[in-house]
Amino acid sequence: MKALVLAGGTGSRLRPFSHTTPKQLVPVANKPVLFHGLESLRAAGITDIGLIVNASGTAIRTAVGDGSAFGVEVTYIPQDEPRGLAHCVMIARDFLADDDFVMYLGDNVFAEGIAGPVAQFQTERPAAQLVLVKIADPSEYGVAELDSSGRIVGLQEKPARPRSDLAVTGAYLFSPQIHDAVRRIRPSRRNELEITDAVQWLVEQGRDVRAHICTGYWKDSGNVTDLLDCNRALLEKLTPGVRGTVDPLTQIGASVVIEAGATVTASRIDGPAIIGSGTAVKNSYIGPYTAIGSGCLVEDAGVEDSIMLDRSSIRGVRSVKGSLIGREADVRQGRQEVRVHHLVVGDDSLVEVPA
Repeated sequence: MKALVLAGGTGSRLRPFSHTTPKQLVPVANKPVLFHGLESLRAAGITDIGLIVNASGTAIRTAVGDGSAFGVEVTYIPQDEPRGLAHCVMIARDFLADDDFVMYLGDNVFAEGIAGPVAQFQTERPAAQLVLVKIADPSEYGVAELDSSGRIVGLQEKPARPRSDLAVTGAYLFSPQIHDAVRRIRPSRRNELEITDAVQWLVEQGRDVRAHICTGYWKDSGNVTDLLDCNRALLEKLTPGVRGTVDPLTQIGASVVIEAGATVTASRIDGPAIIGSGTAVKNSYIGPYTAIGSGCLVEDAGVEDSIMLDRSSIRGVRSVKGSLIGREADVRQGRQEVRVHHLVVGDDSLVEVPA
């Protein structure tokens, strides 16, 4: 079985970060979102991976390489511009050949992995299988309607009035029958070839299309709020360990990771949290659900429920919460008094925060 991982797109919902970094490479729990996906595929026994990238996808190629760091083999498939998920299947036809495959959206996070859906597909061998999750308001997603036996009988794309509470996630499992389907559909109103239309064609042809209901954590990490939510979920799964240097004045709570080369002095860290290699934390408070990247500086500061990317710094600001701080960004104390700071700071930025 192969995998087709989608890592193209423009990342418009993650600007300004996506101006300089592909959205799939923004880290959660100190690891790019895409890396979590590749590791999930490897854990499910899938090692032959086609990676859809933009025509100039240099950053993805540099970060992933040949895939050997993840125990997989990667074939890059460039897409000239976003033309829909079904178009990705079409341009990957030579790579996929006549093998079954998983199509995995590279900005999705499945905290429990996808080994369960893969095993179900390999056992039941339907034409297609969608991984679904129950959502209170699924109107912003593709929505699946099931019959009493669990087979999919209809799909809606972002419906105003959903016929079920089952949203389509970013993991699809296909037999070679999907290649016939993607050739039969026409572009949608947004001029893209929709994979939901291709799956709907399979349904209308009487093909066996099944569902796997995901009961674990799933999220599309397409915006800052969802990235922070993914960060919380994945931090809870970390194995705690202190490999850096911690002085006697520092208090370390449960579920904390301090990577080798990090130094923590006269501070308190409450987990779940991770401090990256080469980072210095001085006279500061690091609260729950905080991921601090490599080479960062946190001094006389307080940070919680936030992500700091590599080589960023926060100095003299003790109320940073629910924030995403870009690479090389510098957040420092200003003069006027305020109680709370909510920050979304792009790469290579300088922010002066009132004291």
